[in-house]
Amino acid sequence: MADKIRVYELAKENGLESKEMIRILNDEFNLGIKSHMSMISGEDHKLINDFLSELNDDSSEDVSVEEEIIEKPKAKAKQEKKREKKIDLKNLDDDDDQEQVVSKKNRKKKNKKKKSKKSNRQEKSMKANKDSRIEIPETVNVKAFADKLGESPNSVIGKLIGLGTMAGLNDQIDFDTANLVAMEFGKEIFKEEEYDALEEQSYDLDYEDKEENLIERPPVVSVMGHVDHGKTSILDAIRNTSVTRGEAGGITQHIGAYTVDINGKAISFLDTPGHEAFTEMRMRGAQSTDIAILVVAADDGVMPQTVEAINHAKAADIPIIVAINKMDKETADQNRVMQGLMEYGLVPEEWGGDTIMVPVSAHTGKGIKDLLEMVLLVAEVRELRANPNRDAVGIIIEAQLDKSRGPVATVLVQKGTLRQGDYVVTGSASGRIRAMFDSKGKPIKEAGPSIPAQILGLSDVAEAGDKIYAVKDEKIARDYADRAKEFKREERLIAKANTNLEDMYSDIQEGELKELNIIVKTDVKGTVDAVSSSLTKLSNEEVKVTVIAGAVGGITESDVLLAQASNAIIIGFNVRPTQGALERAKDNNIEIRTYSVIYEAIEDVSKAIVGMLDPEFKENVLGRAEVRDTFRIPGAGTIAGVMVTSGVITRKAMIRLLRDNVVIFDGEISSMKRFKDDASKLQSGYEGGIGLERYNDIKVGDVMEAYEMVETERSL
Repeated sequence: MADKIRVYELAKENGLESKEMIRILNDEFNLGIKSHMSMISGEDHKLINDFLSELNDDSSEDVSVEEEIIEKPKAKAKQEKKREKKIDLKNLDDDDDQEQVVSKKNRKKKNKKKKSKKSNRQEKSMKANKDSRIEIPETVNVKAFADKLGESPNSVIGKLIGLGTMAGLNDQIDFDTANLVAMEFGKEIFKEEEYDALEEQSYDLDYEDKEENLIERPPVVSVMGHVDHGKTSILDAIRNTSVTRGEAGGITQHIGAYTVDINGKAISFLDTPGHEAFTEMRMRGAQSTDIAILVVAADDGVMPQTVEAINHAKAADIPIIVAINKMDKETADQNRVMQGLMEYGLVPEEWGGDTIMVPVSAHTGKGIKDLLEMVLLVAEVRELRANPNRDAVGIIIEAQLDKSRGPVATVLVQKGTLRQGDYVVTGSASGRIRAMFDSKGKPIKEAGPSIPAQILGLSDVAEAGDKIYAVKDEKIARDYADRAKEFKREERLIAKANTNLEDMYSDIQEGELKELNIIVKTDVKGTVDAVSSSLTKLSNEEVKVTVIAGAVGGITESDVLLAQASNAIIIGFNVRPTQGALERAKDNNIEIRTYSVIYEAIEDVSKAIVGMLDPEFKENVLGRAEVRDTFRIPGAGTIAGVMVTSGVITRKAMIRLLRDNVVIFDGEISSMKRFKDDASKLQSGYEGGIGLERYNDIKVGDVMEAYEMVETERSL
């Protein structure tokens, strides 16, 4: 059987507009097509093509008949019209002309009758085919399924019981189960094609540009590799800035996009996280990338995440340039790295292969210029081009909710030019761009192909990896967003039905199945997906891990209420709970765990699941203080004037600095004073001065949270 085809593809295949094709399918074949995104089966596809082919043949025959009588060269058309006006058909004396007109009418009637018969024949054939085809959705009600099969509900339930499935009339069953039941009755079922709102956006709002409209664009480079091999340090060397400091454990926590100018030519870099938990995010980076720089430490060699990065780049079909980093170290071994990479199909040019490998040192800057020249060389060979003079299409690199600015998204423009004031839609979010910023945070008015930009003005936090489209007006943007929102809501309902179904059968098939429910809160949207995916994969035969909710922002009282209702624990990644959330969690014995590095969370949950709960050092929050004022002291940096609002702040305690419940510093206290005297602690209700170790970006309104680590037995 031939493959299925979308209505718009069928229309294109036959040189018709989608609207016209929908009309033909509904009028001639009674298919009930609702959208150009609807699917046509392989059998129906053949019948429709046969019908359209015969219809075209008939049309050609009609034209040839009429050409003999009414088709004239353009030069004679006006004379013919004048002559026809003078003829009174009622008193026509010319018998030959009469015969021709009558002959023409008779032939038209004959052809019309012929087409009618063909249409009826095709419609009957299509109807017979359609009536014999049983289509059901991903999940279906037992009673509705019985009706579609033409069998009694009791007989269907009997077959289900025979297959070990206990289900009543109003229970849902999935497609695989329904297929087994259908086979028991000797019938074949097919899965209904679901409407895809995101695919609709792509079809309606994007198109291929003409060759003559394409011009050269900058390359987009993704920097990949194993954790701590120096990806961000290499970007530091390129941009002559430092973004490594302040990142927990030296690990990049989410995707960033930067543009640099090299010898008058622009290169856009995607700084993708290196840990395996960010697999999906790194894949999104690879899919929007022209060239991958694979960073491998010369003193460490090929590691697991190195191999993952190679696979992702190959899957995206993009060339790889290897940067052999840390060549300044005494233990550096370039040949060892090259030999290790050969095992994965990357053969150096100097050894007869086609992979460019450049020895570099992010620390000294040596080799960085050579690396960039290789990037420009590969980009030149690839002939990267795009059309800047069209409505913009881009990809969401990262998105988050900023308390003061609202939803913020980092966009990499792929086609066209994105401008301030444009109406845009991305998935279920839409809006008008209020402001745009470049990779350095400076306001800009527009961004062309391959240029990243941060935008404000979306109605909701976008999904990392989704496409973004510029449209003509607000109504168009909102309509597409609303359809996508409804589509996603239906998907969630289906997923929920599947989960409930699995829960219903799990006790029968596997006995008692323990379930660990988790609520995930993170600082950026893309991290939610990465954390949720990693935790869900920890499920085993004895324990099922379910992420019941995931969102951006600090941990609030509503999160604790949800955890209480669903018997869940709360995991926060680079965010902190509000004071109200802490108190409610303590009162209701709800556990909140917060992390700054994702694999620590994964390891904790994994060990808890398999019972490896060894004693550990657990965090004990001592107290909180609000920053009421700041003072610049020569030689000591910024000192915060604070009021302790709860608990106690001790001089030896670790301290976190929170801004909008997001951790911006985690370290030690450098100084503590009560008036002019050094102090060992500050009690609740007291004022004092606190300095942070090597950190000065303290602002009024920030919150300091003091904590200590105490040995305790681990439990979940």
